[in-house]
Amino acid sequence: MPVQEVVGDATRDGAWALVRLAVDGERIVAADAPGVERPLAGLTLLEAAAVGGEPLAVEALAAALSQVFVAAPDPRRVVVAMSGGVDSAVALLRAGPHALGVTLRLWQDPRGRAAERVCCSPRSVAQARATCHRLGLPHVTLDLRDAFRAAVVEPFRRAYEDGTTPNPCVRCNGAFRFDALLAFAERAGASQVWTGHYARIVERDGRLLVARAADRRKDQSYMLATVDPRALARIRFPLGEQTKTETRAEAARAGLAAAGRPESQEACFLAGDDYRAFLAREGLAPRRGHVVDLEGRVLGDHDGYWRFTPGQRRGLGLATARPLYVLRTEPASNTVVVAPREALAATRVEGEGRLYVPVERVEAKLRYRSEPVPARVLEAGGRIVLDLERPAEAVAPGQVAVLYDDDAVVGAAVITSASRPD
Repeated sequence: MPVQEVVGDATRDGAWALVRLAVDGERIVAADAPGVERPLAGLTLLEAAAVGGEPLAVEALAAALSQVFVAAPDPRRVVVAMSGGVDSAVALLRAGPHALGVTLRLWQDPRGRAAERVCCSPRSVAQARATCHRLGLPHVTLDLRDAFRAAVVEPFRRAYEDGTTPNPCVRCNGAFRFDALLAFAERAGASQVWTGHYARIVERDGRLLVARAADRRKDQSYMLATVDPRALARIRFPLGEQTKTETRAEAARAGLAAAGRPESQEACFLAGDDYRAFLAREGLAPRRGHVVDLEGRVLGDHDGYWRFTPGQRRGLGLATARPLYVLRTEPASNTVVVAPREALAATRVEGEGRLYVPVERVEAKLRYRSEPVPARVLEAGGRIVLDLERPAEAVAPGQVAVLYDDDAVVGAAVITSASRPD
């Protein structure tokens, strides 16, 4: 393989740094990198990823390394997904001296109100890198902004345009994120991928499955429900048996700055903004339509069907004798259909998905923050049918039904319909 020449740069507050590297395989043979703390020529790319120095110079070095990073296989090496927060910092501590931190730089709306506080912001990337370097460990940044926008953000916009209510965090965590991490682990010569998610991995019927965390308040198994079980042999969730309080205490004992950092935002690409404002900027312009009841009588007007989701009551602007809730939206006519609360109850839910192990009865969690509902389950041809043992309100097409047997995730499906058959 010929020597590769790569350039990385970084800019902040009018300052600029540039790094040039000549790379032969996994080793740097020449470097022009003012501001880093040691000469880079002769180092492996893995060794260079642990070099510190002036912040802007280190950021430029990271930009260069990300383009060519490879490392010889080492069964002791563990890739740790680093967000800049306390959970990933403690996962890194647990991984030991052969850990390699990696941060996925994901697209976020630059017009959001809190663009610097989300887990994929430039500041979070710098914090993740600083945590690794503080422990003498290498860190690599992967710029996946374009791929993330195509795989997660665009489907989010299209789902609302189609009148459904998506969960982008399941799409990101369940597929995009781990696909990227496992692919990186291959070229980094690592045997495993560790993350700071609060979840566990258990064995059921000879298959590894995601399971609920010991700390139910922080459990993230719902978001991980669509991770391919075949990948779980190479994945670890080291925080799954402990509480968030214990995690912060562990980080504090190690003297890590991440110990006191606040929680990151959900749906990070919104950058702390309301999803309706984001969708308006993304082309779903306000458009006047009717709010109607089940008989089609016009009760009021709205500014766009995509601003509403089943079960919603606020924002309708209706003065009626009894409370009314969104039952469904009809994109073709830009109509929002409302009904009394009892009309929202469904006992049958259908979706597109699969079971990971054969089961007949499950607990179905129909939204991230909803209580599980006991159900009978049938799988056929990539479709899941759930007959709920008690009615569930405001079941929204586009959300994910995550199916549990005890604590194990035994299946998942994107909801396509909810009904109450006679």
